[in-house]
Amino acid sequence: MTAPNELRLLPWSGPDGQPYYLSTDDRDGYISRLADNIEAVQLGTAAELLKEASETLDDQDAGPEELRRLVHELTGAVRDVHGIATSRCHLLAVSEPHRT
Repeated sequence: MTAPNELRLLPWSGPDGQPYYLSTDDRDGYISRLADNIEAVQLGTAAELLKEASETLDDQDAGPEELRRLVHELTGAVRDVHGIATSRCHLLAVSEPHRT
């Protein structure tokens, strides 16, 4: 089984916003694959929003409501991508051999 310091942060949270972690050595297990798929969707959504943001910023007719909606969606996407990066960075740190 996975050591406590090697838990994977999952890309969803509990009802009160608490993080969920996965402890497994099976990277091909159902929950690991589900988390990988959700992360792929989250990264795709962030990429689409970046494109939309560039187009909206170039649109001189974009109004405050449209900009507010875009900022709201971008905030969620950045939160998701930050969670993915944090989780993967942590996994990389614990999987790399310790240098002395």
